[in-house]
Amino acid sequence: MTIETEISPAMPETTGAMPPVWKRLRFEAAASAAEEPTLASLLNAAILSHDHLRDALSYFLAQKLAGSEMNALQIREIFDDAYNADPVLEAAAERDMVAVLDRDAACRSFLQPFLFFKGFQALQTHRVAHWLWNEGRDTLAFFFQSRVSELFGVDIHPAAQIGSGVMFDHATGIVIGETTVVGDDCSIMQGVTLGGTGKEIDDRHPKIGNGVLVSVGAKVLGNINIGDGAVIGAGSVVLKPVSENCTVAGVPARPVGGPCCGKAESMNQNFYDEA
Repeated sequence: MTIETEISPAMPETTGAMPPVWKRLRFEAAASAAEEPTLASLLNAAILSHDHLRDALSYFLAQKLAGSEMNALQIREIFDDAYNADPVLEAAAERDMVAVLDRDAACRSFLQPFLFFKGFQALQTHRVAHWLWNEGRDTLAFFFQSRVSELFGVDIHPAAQIGSGVMFDHATGIVIGETTVVGDDCSIMQGVTLGGTGKEIDDRHPKIGNGVLVSVGAKVLGNINIGDGAVIGAGSVVLKPVSENCTVAGVPARPVGGPCCGKAESMNQNFYDEA
């Protein structure tokens, strides 16, 4: 079956509600294959030959993660098991893709995060590793943590809990510790550490609320709460709790710009008050 018979490149642009993620991703893949024939084989294998987003993710991530220790077929079977057992994983991936397209000014399509953005790919692999962790398959979960760290430069303990609608922008150098909890609709920039402050063995990592922006290079350390809608300034070191909708910056981080001034959804990391 040809690409054209499955999805017409002449599909009109929608007005109003966004098409379902999988439908739009397939349309973008078909259009790109027609425009750039050298990538047609990749786009067919990664996207157009599959019936669901979960199947495409299993195939493509397995190709990325495969190595001498474990081949792509073995990894794909593990991912298939996870996606079939827990539909939330696929739903979270959809929300993550929407988040990237909505918040990343460099993103023009769903095709970009799926094929090219290591932050999205690292997060989807973590979601499967976390599922394995909850199934008691710790060693395999650590294997995927290690592969993600090696391939993408993102190190997330498989026990860490991460909500949906999350964007890892650029992603290089992101470190997330074992007892970290990240809420829904958060944006985490490159070089961010969500870590501990010492050798505690219990609950020792941050609890990040919903809709939080953690800017470039920020370090949030210890078992502290970061309230919903908060903004953590670039390069900050956060050692104390942050209230909802507040912006903090500095070393150590302190509130800036007045109380409850955060607008995390704007992705604005420049809050210098020229006045």
